[in-house]
Formats: sequence, C-alpha cells, structure tokens
Amino acid sequence: MKKIVYMDAAAGWLKPKTVIGAETDFLTNRYANAGRGICERAAGVDNMVADARAAVAAFVGANPENIVWTSGATDGLNRVVNLITTQKDYRVDSTFAVSDLDHHSARLPWENLLRHGKIGREVIVDLDENFNIKIDSIPKTDVFVITAMSNVFGVAQDVGAIIRAAREKNPDVITIVDASQYVAHEKIDVKEWNCDFMVFSGHKIGADTGVGVLYIRDVERWWPDKFGGGMINRIIDESNWVLNRAPEKFEAGTLPLTQICGLPYAIESLTGWSGGHDLIAFMHDELSEIDKIKIITSRDACMLTFYVDGMHALDFGALMGARDVCLRVGNMCASWCHKMLGIDGSIRLSVGPWNNMDDAKYVVDAIRQVVK
Repeated sequence: MKKIVYMDAAAGWLKPKTVIGAETDFLTNRYANAGRGICERAAGVDNMVADARAAVAAFVGANPENIVWTSGATDGLNRVVNLITTQKDYRVDSTFAVSDLDHHSARLPWENLLRHGKIGREVIVDLDENFNIKIDSIPKTDVFVITAMSNVFGVAQDVGAIIRAAREKNPDVITIVDASQYVAHEKIDVKEWNCDFMVFSGHKIGADTGVGVLYIRDVERWWPDKFGGGMINRIIDESNWVLNRAPEKFEAGTLPLTQICGLPYAIESLTGWSGGHDLIAFMHDELSEIDKIKIITSRDACMLTFYVDGMHALDFGALMGARDVCLRVGNMCASWCHKMLGIDGSIRLSVGPWNNMDDAKYVVDAIRQVVK
C-alpha cells in the first residue's frame, strides 16, 4: 500500500487499533440496544455505556451524571443554545460574547438568534497581540462562548482565568467552552474551570465519528431540548411528565452505541503521547527559512499554520496531495480569524502519535518543491 503522510490530526484523529478492535467486537459479538432490554446481552450494553460515561467523566474531571452523549461538538454547541433559550427565565434582550478565535459551530448558532431577533446583542471579545483572549478586557455579558484552543493558532487559552474574569463582571454569566481542539493536547478540568457547559468531539482524539460529549454543570437547572424514548419516566397527562434523572433526561432516542464503545479506548490511547511538539518545532524552523511562506503560529503551538505568498491555499493543498501528504487548507471553518488576519485561507499541519521525524522531513521537502 502506498504510504500517505497524514498531518491532519486537528481535523480528524486516526483511529487506534484498540478503538477499531473494541468496536468490531461490539458489533460482532455484543451488540444490543441500550436502556431497552432486560436480557443479559442488553444489560451488558447498559454497563458498557455506564462504564464509558464514567471514563469520560474522569477524563474531564466531572461526575458521570454531568456527561451527556451527543453526535459531536457541533451538535453539543447547538443543543446548548436550545437549552438556554427555552428556559423560562430566558430574556430575548440578553447579550452574548464571542471571539474571533471561534469555530463556526461555536459562534454561528448565537448569531443566528441575533439574525432572527431572538437575542439582544453580540459582543466581540478583545484579543491581545498574540491572538489570545484579553482577560483584563472581558465584557459584562449574559452568555460567553469560549474557544479553549483555536484551530488556526493552536494555543491553549487560560479558560479558568477567563471564566473567573467573566464572573467578576456578571456572577450569573452562562459560560460555554468549546474544547474540540484543546482536548487532544491539554488536560480538561471542568470543575477547576467552573464552566456551565463544555463540548468536544470523539473523532478529535481517535474515537469514531458520530459521538461527542456535552458536559452540563447544573443538570437540574435545565429542561431537556430533545424528546423521545428513554428520557421519560412516566407521563401523567398531556402537560405533566416525570423525567428520568440526568443524564438520561437529555438523551432521547437510541445512542451512538458503537462509537461510545470505542471512546474510552481512544482516551486511553492518549496516555504517554508527548503532543508532537518536536515535529511542529522542526517544521516551523525549516519553513521559516522559505521567503514565500508566512507562518501564522508560534513555534510552540500545537499545530503549524501558514500561507504562501502568491499561491492559493487550495492549489497548495492539491499539489501536496499529489505528493501523498494529507493536510488542511482553507478557512478551517474559522472565517473571523482569517478575516482578522486579512487572508482568505491558510494551510495547517497537525500531527498525531503516528507521525515521526521522517514524516516531518518528507513534508518539509515536499513543501520546498511546491513553493520554489
């Protein structure tokens, strides 16, 4: 088989053999639906889901009842909007704060509310000269969306300090953390952060596509945003229901069981990974010597992002693909960031545990050929 150098970990982590093996075994030998049977096999699936939830809770410093399964970070971020805006005390004149670090999934759902007159005002949080959130200029707001790590700049934000500063301005602010890029590189501790919500996608750390995690701090505060099987204890009449306890009350319908099965193995596979900083630093140093290449990220970032003078990012990507290199080109679903930089798109190299120095050297040589 032809060797492909895969340097697009930030878009989708390659699957460890343990994840593939666990899911294959589940589908072949242990599959049943969850929460809907009393036979031994169905009980085994219920136990698998509970064990996976406990593993995720430990991974992010939460309690299992605060972990809700979603189809991914985009699903989780949109569900948070629905949870907040359907509560009885929600005010349509509320203010929400975002930043130019945000992925489309974090910011667009709120701007959609603004577009339709269902929320009052948007505030753009200031960034410093290194494109990090300026903690000393955080505004007073009702809702604050925080990108824990930009998928363009690859630098971890001080989420705990940001939330503390936001609560100093408004103790009742609702904080939402998008940890999609952060999760593969830094330890998450939702209790230390003291956030109200946090999301990430399983596929960012080697689990399958179709499973995500939504952390909800105060599960008793929020009324469900989705309705169906598995979340109702009993119906008394048309307007009087008894819900199951959290997290089940937030999980209507059949869960992504195969993907949930693989997630704990993906988490375990991160153990011992150094983060690939040596590879990023090497490529940063080498590409810095090429005049046409304009590097956006710092040497110690978790990814390497740049653009090439006189060359469209898509053309660059096609030429690198012809040299058997997988990387990310375009606006990274982070349009505001690129608008701030004054460019249409960029090129991103991101590494995983499967990459080595030979890969890094090959990619640098290929880039030299493309831009010369």
